[in-house]
Amino acid sequence: MTHNVGTVDRAVRAVLGLAAAVWAFSVGVTSGAGIALVVVAAVLLVTSAIGFCPLYRLLGISTHGTRHAARTAAR
Repeated sequence: MTHNVGTVDRAVRAVLGLAAAVWAFSVGVTSGAGIALVVVAAVLLVTSAIGFCPLYRLLGISTHGTRHAARTAAR
């Protein structure tokens, strides 16, 4: 798996994931909205932690940048 989620994108995902988790607990985790929010929070937090988003891969999107790849190729 190559990283396709950049640093800023990862930070935004982490903040939104935590907000979704808090919101899920405030509306009740066992309610329909709570379950949906837990799923959204889990996806955001996992993709933030591993730096890879399967949807980005399908759409050909990368916010990771190419600085690392350019430095590696120059060596």
